[in-house]
Amino acid sequence: MKMQINEFAKLTGVSVRTLHYYDEIGLLKPAFVDNQNGYRFYDEDSLERMQEILFYREFDFELKSILQILSSPDYDKQKALAEQRNLLVLKKERLERIIDALDDAGKGNVIMTAFDNNEYETARKQYETEAKQRWGETDAYKEHTEKTAGYTKDKWQQVNDGLNAVLAKFAECMDNGHSADSPEAQVLVKELQTHITENYYTCTNEILAGLGQMYVADERFKTNIDKHASGTAEFISQAIKTYCN
Repeated sequence: MKMQINEFAKLTGVSVRTLHYYDEIGLLKPAFVDNQNGYRFYDEDSLERMQEILFYREFDFELKSILQILSSPDYDKQKALAEQRNLLVLKKERLERIIDALDDAGKGNVIMTAFDNNEYETARKQYETEAKQRWGETDAYKEHTEKTAGYTKDKWQQVNDGLNAVLAKFAECMDNGHSADSPEAQVLVKELQTHITENYYTCTNEILAGLGQMYVADERFKTNIDKHASGTAEFISQAIKTYCN
């Protein structure tokens, strides 16, 4: 599925201006941009990313915090969804109490306890604090923010093209019949680690191992990497596992 920005905006209920801003701050970049006319296009992975953003916006998270959380190499989507569901249940229970209070008000009864929102607010603030601590305030992210602060659009294009070039080499290595633990694949792992360190943040072996797991566990990353060749994400994941062990 491929959507132009107007179609994507209509589907998600987010304005085109907002999408431009999300692109500018790196929160949600288009799946690709047509180099000839500059048109932005979005896909299924974009929809999934937008859904995650909207979930956090539902709980009044700042955009900066959402970017920090979603950019973390350790981000656990399933855990986040489970915790967000618990918050929404609390929100739903409060709304049900208010509806009941409205019904009682029609009968002449006054019930003020329905408006008590302390339980939800306490849980929401606790979740926001824990989410930031767990995913949003890592040393890697702080370094990433500082290192990329001055990146222009052209610089970002150059850096991301360089990353894609390394991923394409993995696909070629796999297609040439080399195994994930082969010397050829291990050289590429080192090249990937170096590229990340030089352009994003210091990629320790621990962080690299986490990235290797994320490449296959997160469908968004897996789909993007496998565009080079089916099975590339799994190949890179196994190569990284060998390298880090």
